[in-house]
Amino acid sequence: MSEQSQPRLSVVGTGYLGAVHAACMANFGFEVIGVDVDELKVKQLGSGQPPFYEPGLPEVLDQALESGRLHFTTDMAEAAAFGDVHFICVGTPQSANSNAADISYVNAAVEGLVPHLTGDALLVGKSTVPVGTAARLRDVSQKLAPEGVKVELAWNPEFLREGFAVADTQRPDRIVIGTDSDSADELLRQVYSNQISAGVPYLRTDLATSELVKVAANSFLATKISFINAMAEVCDRAGADVTALAHAIGYDDRIGSKFLRAGLGFGGGCLPKDIRAFMARAGELGVDDALSFLKEIDDINLRQRSRTANAAATMLGGTVNEKVIAALGAAFKPDSDDVRDSPALDVAANLHLQGANVRVYDPKAMVNAAAQFPTLDFVDSAVEACAGADIVLLLTEWNEFVTLDPHELASRTAGRRILDARNVLDPAQWREAGWQYQGIGRP
Repeated sequence: MSEQSQPRLSVVGTGYLGAVHAACMANFGFEVIGVDVDELKVKQLGSGQPPFYEPGLPEVLDQALESGRLHFTTDMAEAAAFGDVHFICVGTPQSANSNAADISYVNAAVEGLVPHLTGDALLVGKSTVPVGTAARLRDVSQKLAPEGVKVELAWNPEFLREGFAVADTQRPDRIVIGTDSDSADELLRQVYSNQISAGVPYLRTDLATSELVKVAANSFLATKISFINAMAEVCDRAGADVTALAHAIGYDDRIGSKFLRAGLGFGGGCLPKDIRAFMARAGELGVDDALSFLKEIDDINLRQRSRTANAAATMLGGTVNEKVIAALGAAFKPDSDDVRDSPALDVAANLHLQGANVRVYDPKAMVNAAAQFPTLDFVDSAVEACAGADIVLLLTEWNEFVTLDPHELASRTAGRRILDARNVLDPAQWREAGWQYQGIGRP
């Protein structure tokens, strides 16, 4: 421990999770160093420019840098010597050849940091990892530590929502700490004293339970989303309205209304890969049957994308070939520039491959989308995307799209057809303006 009144923190990995965590903790009064192997990212963050879009992050980053309590480096030895508590915030993407999580970045972070430690330290994993990883890394770090240096390890899963990451870091709905060490627990209570004093629940568990909390939570959310989308399929055939159905069952406080909006389904860098990695780990543990339902959850989610593309074709008389399609949205959710496993971008690419001329517009995700699918036609505004379009597809529920004026837009398109793949528009308003409106699971 440093001689200062509170521990100094290092954050290993300055992507979405690490950059937000580092900036927010510095603004809580801690001395923080962020370390990353990406020199460009470190330079951008050090100049106050986040390399990704997240509402509120530029402001908290500027505040942290101006305070002098936050700086960034590519030197792991510098971070090791600086910090008392080291947060591991690197990515765990899906492996290239399986559903399992790729934890090579987590392994590299620990193996690159621990040999450089100059004093006793606490490693705190925030990355989402397969259960059992933390215990293994605890043993590895103790073996790699320099002679005379005591290393402890705890696991502290993150629950950030893209678009709300700053608020979720400053005032999370809970703090989960997995550790078998009373001293580690005491130190982390000090690190999170601001949140705890504000009434945030602090839950101490064992290592394995803390690893399971994140993937269990994401699996439950994914299940709710795919459940209501499965109900939308039934509603389509039965002539029922899934929005009214969801509203009715949401009144049951055992169920609740959150995540019960039918639509294009989930995507991004967490839910899809986390449920797949959870299934893979269950198989390794010999309990794959316990999570076999997640395969259907994943299948329902992916099916929403093909169903949406097929619905567009149906509205156009059975084919999209040589049709002009306005695709409003590319990010997997609003208030984000993240296009990883984006349902919106998948639908646009699918229709393009069927011969459509697909014009894509997204308020923040254009650069990332163009890098992933350069053959799509990217334009500078929703109005430009809709000009002369045979059909408009609302694929990401940005407020800019939700508030479009159907009367004004009608004069710009070749056909007054709109497919609301997020069920966020008022059907009566659009139909009154002369549009053929189609939602998901809505008559």
